[in-house]
Amino acid sequence: MRDFETPGRSVVLALNGMCATSHPLAAQTAIGMLQAGGNAVDAAIAAAVLLGICEPQMTGIGGDCFVLMKPAGDERVIALNGSGRAPAGLHSEDLRARGLAAMPLHSADAVTIPGAIDAFCRLSTDWGRLGLDEVLAPAIRYAEEGVPVAPRTALDWAEATPDLQGAARQHYLFGGAPPRVGQIFRAPGQAEVLRRIAAEGRKGFYEGEVAEDMVASLQALGGAHTLEDFASNSCTYGDPVSGSYKGVELLEHPPNGQGATAILMLNILSHFDLAPLDPFGAERAHLEAEAAKLAYDARNRFIADPDHMVRAIDYMLAPETARRLAALIDPKRAMPDPAPLSEAVHRDTVYLTVVDRDRMAVSLIYSVYHAFGSGLASNRFGINFQNRGAGFTLQAGHPNEAAGGKRPMHTIIPGMLRKNSNVIMPFGVMGGAYQPTGHVRFVTNMLDYGLHPQAAIDGPRCFAGATGLEVERGYSERVKNQLAALGHRVIPADGPLGGAQAIGIGEDGVLTGGSDPRKDGCALGY
Repeated sequence: MRDFETPGRSVVLALNGMCATSHPLAAQTAIGMLQAGGNAVDAAIAAAVLLGICEPQMTGIGGDCFVLMKPAGDERVIALNGSGRAPAGLHSEDLRARGLAAMPLHSADAVTIPGAIDAFCRLSTDWGRLGLDEVLAPAIRYAEEGVPVAPRTALDWAEATPDLQGAARQHYLFGGAPPRVGQIFRAPGQAEVLRRIAAEGRKGFYEGEVAEDMVASLQALGGAHTLEDFASNSCTYGDPVSGSYKGVELLEHPPNGQGATAILMLNILSHFDLAPLDPFGAERAHLEAEAAKLAYDARNRFIADPDHMVRAIDYMLAPETARRLAALIDPKRAMPDPAPLSEAVHRDTVYLTVVDRDRMAVSLIYSVYHAFGSGLASNRFGINFQNRGAGFTLQAGHPNEAAGGKRPMHTIIPGMLRKNSNVIMPFGVMGGAYQPTGHVRFVTNMLDYGLHPQAAIDGPRCFAGATGLEVERGYSERVKNQLAALGHRVIPADGPLGGAQAIGIGEDGVLTGGSDPRKDGCALGY
């Protein structure tokens, strides 16, 4: 039970259906879709596409998505990989010949083919109850009529403004300036694109005038993208990867996502007794940071497009791997700083989860990678291009080396928890590289410290990043000093770390929702 005399949020309780996400209009749209006869897939697609209008700096139809989905009346979990591939004409040798040591962030070289729309169309066809025309109608309406810019969105938008270039400045700025809180953002070009998708399915996006607009715009910016790259793009189904912690199974999306990193972190931490430690004290933060350094190093060496991984993911998930890594942790001293991440740190992603009356559950994460992705957009329709190619490395021979037709290592990871073979909670934590640590922090907050989902989301966070141990203001100076004494380079977090959403599915049929106050959103049920 939370302290009702201090600021905070209660969990949201409902029986028939629930959505938790980072913007109230998206949560409301999802509930409306459920009440209109749609299922969790319909609601999730409707909310996700709308988030591209409500939070365009975070996501959009030029981005990628990953999905974990539990069908109604069935406890199996299906993974859908909606991440796009590099254009066939991308060659790391060419980039190195230009003197580049890392993938550029804000050029057409970093733009991979958008994968989310193909995944949404596949989900709708295979699992949805309503047609795309009905599912996309709310986003089309809001794109035309406009959405008032929310406070957190306005903050992020202003920070990202210098990265916007060319057509992106015309479509996403107001007279060259970012919007103020409450100013109306409209995207009529995207409304037209969504109308074509509603009428024609994926062909309305990956072929015809929309694809021609994207390809012509990218080629003018120096990209190697072709119409064939877009037409041939396809999402793929798979099985989640999993690991157990204190009797609860953590399900994650398989590579090219980094979900196995969270499982490895939990496996490492299982060799330490966290429960007696202060949940927001130095000892717990230290152990988590050390486990992160080791797990992220493994991620950077192994995770890539699964068709190019040189070592099976089973190695990262093996108990012996975690045991050997745990033995390297000194509870009294920090190890040297982790190796530089193979992708630049960012915090620009949206996550949502929906559970419906029949207990179909969707865990969906959707992103353009950095704020406004590459900072580039198509000329006619204003489709913001992701820079997910920045997740590649230019190291010759590395499994994640940039190459045409290849998917980069991805940071976005939807999660689910399962107990006794039953899914008990879809959840996710936004925030780029932070996400595996965020998953581990959320899970251990609940399983080691007994926090309910909202309290587990609310608690302060820290992250062993490439520049030091980033610590949110929720940590006391005493704890920061203790961490410094252990050898950590303690630095203030550059803004809130991540943003989480979760829905618990109780044995009594009650749904329990939590939503991160670090974002503008909420959990809603009916």
